[in-house]
Amino acid sequence: MTTPAREAIDLLMQAANSWHFDGTRHGLRDREWMALRFLARANRFSRTPSALAEFVGVTRGTASQMVKRLEGKGYLERRRSAEDQRSVTLYVSPRGEKFLARDPINPLVNAVGALDGGATRLRDTLRHVLDRLGTAQQRHHADTCRECMFLTKNHADATDKAAAGFTCRFFRAAIKSEEIDLLCLNFERRGPLRVNGA
Repeated sequence: MTTPAREAIDLLMQAANSWHFDGTRHGLRDREWMALRFLARANRFSRTPSALAEFVGVTRGTASQMVKRLEGKGYLERRRSAEDQRSVTLYVSPRGEKFLARDPINPLVNAVGALDGGATRLRDTLRHVLDRLGTAQQRHHADTCRECMFLTKNHADATDKAAAGFTCRFFRAAIKSEEIDLLCLNFERRGPLRVNGA
């Protein structure tokens, strides 16, 4: 007898056809799309070749080849880190941002977005599933700073309201409010506390 959980996984695997495919779509392989998509949503700490390799699930050498291919097409830019000249940070170029409008998963994103109030529920359910998988497999998944236990809100004093922002305790670095919804590979789930009541 088929259970609802098994049926849900069967349906999820069918939806996966939008992001796992043979050959190319619009000139990119599925993992290249995954890389471009991740780098467009990743925070500055996760836009590195090693973080990309971990997220996509490939070796560093394969990730490096992927980066070269995406750079060659003009979709990525590589810049030396200001803090450590030996490391690089990857940026999606303006051309790459424009190209993401052709992303093969866009119809899936639109279908999920059209769920009547269900997109938030589906997101939260999938987060819960990934948390359980991560615990069982002793690994982490990428998620937003907003949900991370390392994010703390700074409190401005009465004289400096503009100084209020956030700090990542993992990297010991300031985080701007516009960065808290970006993906990070050093993410660790916190309890039910939410930033700004979101």
